[in-house]
Amino acid sequence: MSGTVTAISSNGEYAFTKPNRDSVTLLTGLGVEGDVHAGVTVKHRSRVAQDPTQPNLRQVHLIHEELFTELREAGFAVAPGALGENITTRGLDLLGLPAGTRLRVGDEAVLEVTGLRNPCLQIDHFQDGLLKHVVGRDTAGGIVRKAGIMSIVLAGGVVRPGDSIEVELPAEPHRPLERV
Repeated sequence: MSGTVTAISSNGEYAFTKPNRDSVTLLTGLGVEGDVHAGVTVKHRSRVAQDPTQPNLRQVHLIHEELFTELREAGFAVAPGALGENITTRGLDLLGLPAGTRLRVGDEAVLEVTGLRNPCLQIDHFQDGLLKHVVGRDTAGGIVRKAGIMSIVLAGGVVRPGDSIEVELPAEPHRPLERV
């Protein structure tokens, strides 16, 4: 199973969107160099308010480009970096990966998938009504989160658009992704 990096984004300031870059450097155990969410402990404001000593399981945010197509068809103006992700992918079922999956990105970087992004109401401040399109319910009534996955950096390296992503599944039994 493999995919491709289609865009890279980062921001050194708190903002909902992140500008696209030619490349980013992933730092082992920290995240994206210069990104506001990089660090050993949690950086997301609401989580810092709860407990600033929590480990940062949200160092690198990935979204599948296919979501942008779905959202544009629903009338939303979205592009890579618009939803605050660091890495936009194509060709991978990110949401179907089990927890603990390793993603080899480019020549050196290795990410470990920690869970699903849990978008908050801030997404509706970006574009009204967007939240209900990225968080919904399945036929059994369970919550479905489509706003990407979160990961930690196991091995650093430079990542660029066009880089390949190789998937290494963890040993079974696989654990489904939960929100982090």
